[in-house]
Amino acid sequence: MKEIRELEKKALQIRRDIIEMSYRCGRAAHPGPALSCAEIVTAIYFGFAHIDVQSPLKADRDRVILSKGHACPVLYAALAEKGFVDRGEFKNLRHPEGILQGHPSYRKTPGVDMTAGSLGNGLGIGLGMAYYLKHKGYKSRVYVILGDGELNEGTVWEAVMCAPAVKAANLTAFVDVNGFQSCGACGDILPQPNLEERWLSFGWNVLSIDGNDMEQVVHAIELAQKSEEKPTVILAKTVKGKGVDFMENDNLWHQHVLSKEQYERAMAELEER
Repeated sequence: MKEIRELEKKALQIRRDIIEMSYRCGRAAHPGPALSCAEIVTAIYFGFAHIDVQSPLKADRDRVILSKGHACPVLYAALAEKGFVDRGEFKNLRHPEGILQGHPSYRKTPGVDMTAGSLGNGLGIGLGMAYYLKHKGYKSRVYVILGDGELNEGTVWEAVMCAPAVKAANLTAFVDVNGFQSCGACGDILPQPNLEERWLSFGWNVLSIDGNDMEQVVHAIELAQKSEEKPTVILAKTVKGKGVDFMENDNLWHQHVLSKEQYERAMAELEER
C-alpha cells in the first residue's frame, strides 16, 4: 500500500530526528523509549489526527497525549515534521532555556496538548478531554500513548475503570509494550500479566498488535474509530531502541548520551531505504 509506505518513510525520518536531537543536545536524552513508538506516533500524526499548525488551539481539534513523557524526542520529531517546531531547536533539547524540555511542556512547546513528567496522568487527562469533546458534540478523537512500565501507576487503572462507564468511544489508548522501564525489565520489577484480559474485564475494546508494523498500527486505529460506545486500547508489542541495532532491547539506552561514533553509526543504519 502506497499510504503505508509513505508512513514508513515518515517513521524513518522521525527516527533520524530522534537520534539527531539526542546527539546534538549533548545531554542524556531518552532515545530507547522514543524509538520504540515511532510507528505509533507517526501513524497518529500523519495518518489520522486532525491538527492544524495554523490553528493549534482549535477547540474541535484532535488531541494527542504522550503520557510516557520521557520519550518526548519522538513527539518533538513529529511536531517538527508537522511544522510546529523548528529543527534548529533540536540542539536545545533538555536545556532549561529551550522550548524542548526533557518532558513535554504545554506552555513551552507549540503543539503539545499535555504537560507530562509524572507517569500515570495521561490517560485520566485524555479521558477528561474525550468526555468534554463528546459533551460538546465534536467528532474529535483523543489518542494517549502510555508505556508498559507506566501501568504500574494506580491512577492509570482509575481511568481504565471510568472510561467505559462514560462510553468514551472517542478515546484510543496505546500501550507501548517494549518490555522495559527505567530500572530494568518490566517483568522483573512489577509483572503485568494478562493485559488483554484485564482491559477487557473493565469493558474496553482491546486490540493486540505488533507496534513496529505500520500496517498493523494503521489497521488498529481504523478499527478503534469504528467502536461506537467503548474506548479502545491497542496493546502494541514493540522493541525498545527499534531501528538502531546496538540500542535494540538494551535498557542502557533508556537514558544515555550518544558519542560521535555512536551517532554516526546510528544515522548510517537509518539511511532511507
